[in-house]
Amino acid sequence: QLQLVESGGGSVQPGGSLRLSCTASGFTLDSYGIGWFRQAPGKEREGVSCVSAGGTSTYFSDSVNGRFRISRDYAKNTVYLQMTSLKPEDTGIYYCAMGDYSDPSDRWNRQDAYNYWGQGTQVTVSS
Repeated sequence: QLQLVESGGGSVQPGGSLRLSCTASGFTLDSYGIGWFRQAPGKEREGVSCVSAGGTSTYFSDSVNGRFRISRDYAKNTVYLQMTSLKPEDTGIYYCAMGDYSDPSDRWNRQDAYNYWGQGTQVTVSS
């Protein structure tokens, strides 16, 4: 059974950090671009970041660029999203997704560029 599982969410104060994990079971992530999306209450899901299959290309939304970092651990079949300097507007459910190509390139923040999705993990940034 193909499955993506996110973990690492939680509640933090503004300025804090979290590291989200996206682990696959039933298949390997090596050949696919992996994206992170988030959805805040009452808002549409938006692309946050993406890493290509080889890890050579990374993409970030303007709102998180410079604060978030994405990386892959091929041995653990896991992609990480390191989030620092968190802000209240980063609050939402974070989803990881497996792309339909090794590098989504300019489609990285489009939901239709991804085939499989995890169930999401909640991130809350509040004082």
